[in-house]
Amino acid sequence: MVVKNDGRREVFKRDKILNGLIRSCDKRDISMERIAALANAVERDIRNTMDQEVPSKRIGELVMEKLKDFDDVAYIRFASVYRKFADVSGFLDELKELQARKKCEADKVAQAEKGIKL
Repeated sequence: MVVKNDGRREVFKRDKILNGLIRSCDKRDISMERIAALANAVERDIRNTMDQEVPSKRIGELVMEKLKDFDDVAYIRFASVYRKFADVSGFLDELKELQARKKCEADKVAQAEKGIKL
């Protein structure tokens, strides 16, 4: 069961996750198979790590975590809807956080490559 923000309970529906991912990935060069695999991964994580009831907020956060490593544009699209940015500054903050994360990952790769060359 999914516990909504207002306390209502609904049956978990994988299609809701899939539809959100499809909208986020619209006009991106991402196959339907990859999108479906991502939805499957989210569902698997929910079923393996959650109790009988899972807050809808946790589902949204899990989707965002997966999208961060999947596609930057799809992540920002999903985040903008999920987090309901009130203004451009919220959107920019999310972009800055994503850029900082990508830079950190690139720095780690560069450091690892240096270590291999030595």
